[in-house]
Amino acid sequence: MAQQQHQQPSTPAGTGNSIFGGPAHHQPAAGLLAQSSLSSFSTALTPASAASSNNTYIMPNSPLKNRAAMDGYRPKVTRTLGQRPACLVNASVTYCGNNQIYAFGGFDQYTDEVYNHVLRLDLVSHQWNLVDNYGDIPGVRMGHTATLYKGDKLLVFGGENEHRTYLSDLIIFDLKTAHWTQPQVTGPIPKGRARHAAVLHEDKLFIVGGITGHDNYVLDDICYLDLKTFTWSKSWRFVGRFDHSAYIWSDRVWVFGGLSEDMDKVSDLWWLDLKGNPAFESPPHIGTLDRSGLSRSAASPRPSHPSVQSTAVGSSGYAANSRTAQVNPPSFHLKTYAPQAPGAISALKFVSGPNVPSQMQGIHFHVYSSGTLLDFVTPAATITSKECSLSALDLAALRWQKLAEGREIFKPGYRWHYCTMNEDGTKAWLLGCPTDPGAIDIGANGLEEYLSDIMEIDLRRYGFLGNNMAPEPRATRPSSRTRHVETPSKGLGDDLAKLFNQPPESGSGTDFIVTALSRDFDEEEVMGSALVHAQVDSGGDSDPDQTWLSPDTPTSPPIHVHRLILQARWPHFARLWSSQMAEFHTKKMHIPEPYSVVKAFLYYLYTDRIDPPDQNGNETTADLADVAGLLVMSNIYNIPHLRLLCVNRLSKELDVDHACIIWYCAGLANEEWLRKRAANFCMTHWGRIVRTVGFQRLPRNALVELSQEVDSEGRVVAGEELDMMQVGFGVGGIDRGGLGRKDSVGSNGSDQDGGRGVMESDGHEDGEEEEDGMEMS
Repeated sequence: MAQQQHQQPSTPAGTGNSIFGGPAHHQPAAGLLAQSSLSSFSTALTPASAASSNNTYIMPNSPLKNRAAMDGYRPKVTRTLGQRPACLVNASVTYCGNNQIYAFGGFDQYTDEVYNHVLRLDLVSHQWNLVDNYGDIPGVRMGHTATLYKGDKLLVFGGENEHRTYLSDLIIFDLKTAHWTQPQVTGPIPKGRARHAAVLHEDKLFIVGGITGHDNYVLDDICYLDLKTFTWSKSWRFVGRFDHSAYIWSDRVWVFGGLSEDMDKVSDLWWLDLKGNPAFESPPHIGTLDRSGLSRSAASPRPSHPSVQSTAVGSSGYAANSRTAQVNPPSFHLKTYAPQAPGAISALKFVSGPNVPSQMQGIHFHVYSSGTLLDFVTPAATITSKECSLSALDLAALRWQKLAEGREIFKPGYRWHYCTMNEDGTKAWLLGCPTDPGAIDIGANGLEEYLSDIMEIDLRRYGFLGNNMAPEPRATRPSSRTRHVETPSKGLGDDLAKLFNQPPESGSGTDFIVTALSRDFDEEEVMGSALVHAQVDSGGDSDPDQTWLSPDTPTSPPIHVHRLILQARWPHFARLWSSQMAEFHTKKMHIPEPYSVVKAFLYYLYTDRIDPPDQNGNETTADLADVAGLLVMSNIYNIPHLRLLCVNRLSKELDVDHACIIWYCAGLANEEWLRKRAANFCMTHWGRIVRTVGFQRLPRNALVELSQEVDSEGRVVAGEELDMMQVGFGVGGIDRGGLGRKDSVGSNGSDQDGGRGVMESDGHEDGEEEEDGMEMS
């Protein structure tokens, strides 16, 4: 058995305090982890060395050397091949799974033609192909929507044809057979429209807003088509918008951006509550059409192949259809007033703020993922890549965050025209072309290739969980008056959680014990996994052959687990076990990390969640310091899903008290994006950051490194100059759409991340005088 060693962590002031806030303790396990490959263990252990079941094996916590470090992420731009769409405006571009993007319809701004072609882009070969399609082929259109349904169908609704007639038909394209069909619909067919928004929810296709009529007036209605019965609901009044985005999440219809009835670009957010409203939850009554002339009769189907007169050939070599049968007869679409939509309607206006993207500049693309609105501010004639950004609005907290500056995501010299996202909400694609004349491919007619390039953005690199892995719900402590009721199972993870950390005598079947660092630290643990790594980084001696814990080493209370679950869920543990390592011969293991971090890590293995229960078994919200420690462990043991949960949580809840911790642990975990974001936050709130306990207990080399995050030309601004700058820049805020009283909220209270405040904020916290502070500029 290896000898016990005593080491002390380095501290900023050279005192005996640890970075956890309490006195420094001898932690022999901290310096015993230099092993970085499995081979080093196989030579050090034999079955005889582990003959005693009382021995406790020390799990290594150093990353494997053959793991490549993650560098800064920047999406890649790729040139496409084949029959690229030429100069399409107001086409539909939809990701349809299987690495394929479909484009349909659109208007050619150079040849003045409207298309009804179907094109497919293979994201593996980056090849565009014109798709041969059959059946009830729709007429040419632009400004329509194409929504993916059940993974193999596109629901095309509305749009405007070459005669400037607004359409209200629904046509379905089968992606497997390339066959078009038009279902027979019933109910009150909505007004024909273009540049509207369509969103799918529970077999209902919701249609919101758009423009219609000869004078292009803006629609303010919402309706839906029940896709089980193909029955239209009635229309209700909601909000007047076109060229906007819509999303359904948390039983609400969300609408953002676009142009208002006054043709102004708007930055307000509207939402409509659906829950509890029978009009939205029950299927609409099946009736007869109230405008029979707007639906095609089964006795007179449209010819499968519409005739084409002039063959105006685009730069990609295929012709636009310039003539087609009318879908809707000409109509003046006299404006009528629908009843107000049932359910509460709310609105919120974002006035300004350092993280609130201005809708007046650049080309904006709005997409949604896991309860978050993403705003891609892309280059335009009046805005460069440097001034662009990728921002996110958390719809639960209603707070903006800037995920990436323009230079970090957008390569200069490109203009982007379309954006689409996968159903999971983990990847987005921008389609466009270069702006440099020398880089643009010129077609046969001297026209630029409008969709010649594509950029794929992996949103998981920015901490997005995706729509199929919703953020963890915040658990609430049950009331003492709440009567205990047996609830049905919520899944395997919830059932296994009941057996987590229960002693074997309770009948839980636990057969393995895990211990962590002693809980003698201060109750306010500051640095997650930092103690261990600070000692290793500071050059402390470490014994690569020490794999057993000395019997007199203080440890945390035991955590009771099932060895089978650890083997099934923890690949590193499974590899050691299968290699006949020490765990195979003993029932104890020591992980030299803080107790709360180890407990949260083991709880994750049971449940896929990172909020472990308290001593009474009630779920709690894990402290950000513990989540930062989990991030380090996800890197050590290469668990991508855990890493994603941690990055999502830390990026959303980044605050002054934990910014240093997150910055430091993100560096340990090679999470460059999160590290840079935390560093920018520290620079913005420098005066407060340097007064936090986390900053004061950073290792000395980390203090220097964090201080050097500031630009070489940076300086500290304070006093009157700071006051003048705050007045000049103004204070970010939100205006609740004039629907309620305007409250005053401090710029550092609810707006620590700069994107959420209230109009007329005075820059003070809760109405009190703000302390003299400093900011880095």
